[in-house]
Amino acid sequence: MRVLSFVTAIALGLGAATAVANPNTWKYDFPQTDFDQATVPFDEIVNVIGKDQIPAVDAPEMIAVADETGIGAREPVLTVEIEGATPRAYPIRYLMFHEIANDVVGGVPVAVTYCPLCNSGMVFDRRVDGDVLSFGVSGKLRKSDMIMYDRETQSWWQQAVGEGIVGVHAGTELTQLPAWMESWAEFALRNPDGLVMMAPRRGRYGSNPYVGYDSGKPYARFFNGEMPPHDINPMMRVVRVGEKAWTFDRLQREGEVTEAGITISWTEGQASALDGGVIAMSKDVGTVRVRDASGADLPHDVMFAFAYHAFFPRGDWMLGSS
Repeated sequence: MRVLSFVTAIALGLGAATAVANPNTWKYDFPQTDFDQATVPFDEIVNVIGKDQIPAVDAPEMIAVADETGIGAREPVLTVEIEGATPRAYPIRYLMFHEIANDVVGGVPVAVTYCPLCNSGMVFDRRVDGDVLSFGVSGKLRKSDMIMYDRETQSWWQQAVGEGIVGVHAGTELTQLPAWMESWAEFALRNPDGLVMMAPRRGRYGSNPYVGYDSGKPYARFFNGEMPPHDINPMMRVVRVGEKAWTFDRLQREGEVTEAGITISWTEGQASALDGGVIAMSKDVGTVRVRDASGADLPHDVMFAFAYHAFFPRGDWMLGSS
């Protein structure tokens, strides 16, 4: 499976031409992109690999939960539950190597996205100004986060914030939908009649090319920004809701936190996708759910602290009293 070699190259810091990019080199792969419209400095964008060398998945095939036998109970999945539609699970074992799945759930066109370098898993509505966009992987990073592009206008989008940064959609924000990472066992128990994404192709799915990543520091080749304040480990997972962040170590200690109008709960049982070589056997990082006062699930992200601080340098660290 060719995509595995590209992902492994990124993990090892051996991607082709990890150099600061410029429009003269971008135009070959992106001839339709309007580079005169941008909301970020070009020198923050880094070339890693070519466009679509990590291939997004379009209209992923789904199977019944009861028919899935190859996913480990503790493996993480990104769950999408839209009212009126059968709940769907998108295993991180597949998104690790594809990063984007363009799908339609209950009539809603969605982009299910995952950036391994930031651990950011977010689901967006693909409709913008009445048009339905489809997304691919640009092969470029900014602040160690994936830059997506839409195939319709070739605008570039920052995955961690869901915002256009280059092209005609620069400054446009995608609508983030409620979604969350949980273990396969949690999803299957709650949704015995649910659906789960099939393997897009043959390959070493279930393996982690970023062995030990969440136990170390960010790859310096892709991130050289400021580290988080308060002596927070840059690889600490944080729950981001808007511009506020709660650290996993606090959530693990307290189990449940209710403040700022929301309730965040933590339970054990979900394996890290970025620890050992086999995801199913990796360390437990637990599952969080984020709900409002009425109990409805809220859009959020679970990302590394360095990435949160990079994109929200004035964000509010919700550290509690201890």
